[in-house]
Amino acid sequence: MAEEKQTDITEDIPEEQETAEQEAAENAEKPAEEAAPEPTAEEKLAAEVESLKKELADEKEKYLRLDAEYYNYRTRSLKEKQDAYDNALMKTVTEVLGVIDNFERAATAECSDENFKKGIEMIFKQYLTILEKLGVSEIPAQGQPFDPNLHNAVSSCEDENLGENTVAAVLQKGYTLGKKVIRHAMVTVANP
Repeated sequence: MAEEKQTDITEDIPEEQETAEQEAAENAEKPAEEAAPEPTAEEKLAAEVESLKKELADEKEKYLRLDAEYYNYRTRSLKEKQDAYDNALMKTVTEVLGVIDNFERAATAECSDENFKKGIEMIFKQYLTILEKLGVSEIPAQGQPFDPNLHNAVSSCEDENLGENTVAAVLQKGYTLGKKVIRHAMVTVANP
């Protein structure tokens, strides 16, 4: 009977306890080198410093990207604003040029009333002053060599007094706004 009790006792030990005892025995057999030693305070601080350095580098990169995006946005918006201003100015000047042409024709027309003619000439000069302040200038054409970038040839003629491809007559003045042509000069070209 004593033998039966011993076998009964070993059968009553749970399997979990047996595995825990086996693991403890295996760990005892392992050399002390394989067991991970607890990091020292200095090692913990060094790891934390490295982690903070990485986090700082990431934040710095985000900041630099954001700064570059803002710079690009600011540059783009300034360019768009300048382009909008230039386009509006060009459209306005283009519309006013027809009025200036009519005043120039009126100033060159014969008139019996000198005061009326003087008034027309004064208004014409005011318009030219306004254009000058805006940066608009007349394209020189009469007697100049024909330049398709500045002149629009609408007719040609033969004239032995002028050279080849020379502007013989200006039918409508051309104008530039800065370096941009806003209206080509309509001209007659001699000896094409």
